[in-house]
Amino acid sequence: MDKIIIEGGKRLSGTIPISGAKNAALTLIPCALLTDEPLTLRNLPRLADIDGFQHLMNQFGVTTAIQGSRPEDFGRVMTLEATRITGTVAPYDLVRKMRASILVLGPMLARMGEATVSLPGGCAIGNRPIDLHLKALEAFGAQIELAQGYVRAHAPDGGLPGGEFDFPVVSVGATENALMAAVLANGTCRLRNAAREPEIVDLCNLLVAMGAEIEGIGSSELTVHGVKRLHGATYRVMADRIEAGSYACAAAITGGEVYLDGARADEMEATLHALRNIGVTYDADKKGVRIAAEGPLKATNLSTAPYPGLATDMQAQLMALLTVAEGTSVLTETIFENRYMHVPELARMGADIETSGRTAIVKGVPKLHGAEVMATDLRASMSLVIAGLAAEGQTQVRRLYHLDRGYERLEEKLALVGAQVERVGDD
Repeated sequence: MDKIIIEGGKRLSGTIPISGAKNAALTLIPCALLTDEPLTLRNLPRLADIDGFQHLMNQFGVTTAIQGSRPEDFGRVMTLEATRITGTVAPYDLVRKMRASILVLGPMLARMGEATVSLPGGCAIGNRPIDLHLKALEAFGAQIELAQGYVRAHAPDGGLPGGEFDFPVVSVGATENALMAAVLANGTCRLRNAAREPEIVDLCNLLVAMGAEIEGIGSSELTVHGVKRLHGATYRVMADRIEAGSYACAAAITGGEVYLDGARADEMEATLHALRNIGVTYDADKKGVRIAAEGPLKATNLSTAPYPGLATDMQAQLMALLTVAEGTSVLTETIFENRYMHVPELARMGADIETSGRTAIVKGVPKLHGAEVMATDLRASMSLVIAGLAAEGQTQVRRLYHLDRGYERLEEKLALVGAQVERVGDD
């Protein structure tokens, strides 16, 4: 198993290309199930999760063709064609590795009238039930059964009749599944208190490009007027705002200056606001965002929240940055109840962090020290890399399969801006 070795203390300077968004791509790929015409997605990141979802689509009889497969390329172009769907079962062996697999449930139900999907896996960052996915589909007329670790969903003869659903709490995945189920319904589907993340907007924009009728895009109330069929499309995946925020933290912790090529400031306002409070400056143009950290980093208080609040996917990276900020910071995690598993690993590097429930108190230290650490989930693994970039001496990060799920060729991008980082085989 590979590990990353980081020699800390190198100031980052230069340009980092920002890849297509993992969280958006994993929502756009299953849209291919909604049409018998080709769907071409551009700017797909090279990630283990994307490869896993491709294999899942192949399981249903969807053909996939990839361009941009040269090793030196960032991003790829994938054309998916579901001319004939040959199966409606997403088996445990494929789904257990990736929670996003549950997103085939809505489109499969919409087009085929039935779907059987294993209960999903993914990062162990807390209880993430799919009850809201199922309740939204039931509100649109689906019949749901849970048996032997699988979700079995059926639509009435003739398709989903439509309906209304009010989310008791905001759920990104459930909003996405409900949207994909709604676009081919016989009637109108309405979602209230829907998620507003940029990835939701990206999904809506693709569905509209395929012929869907959706009102309220970007708001918390979405109205979908079902259509008889959707057609193919060519669509570019949005830039990854979490990757951009992660590299912004990497630049800041080294006192560096980095241009995030392709990042969009309007999609990462909460992260940029947090960085500004920590003492990091930024400016944006139409092509990207420039990050600079010239003065001392300052403590701040942060709380995660649904968009437009601070993304839970940025909590671990910002915590790493705050470990060397002057003063005491308080972080509150409101989305997941078990997302501080990186804290013991940061402590191995000299960080001073105390946790109590969903609250973490971070007391800034003058410097971190290199250590052998182990990734516990995707974003936690990036927090260890960020800490390692600033640490004195050598840091070794193990269990890289977490990183490979969400960061395209991380060590190459960091090397572009002066980091001394190397991936090696773990003896």
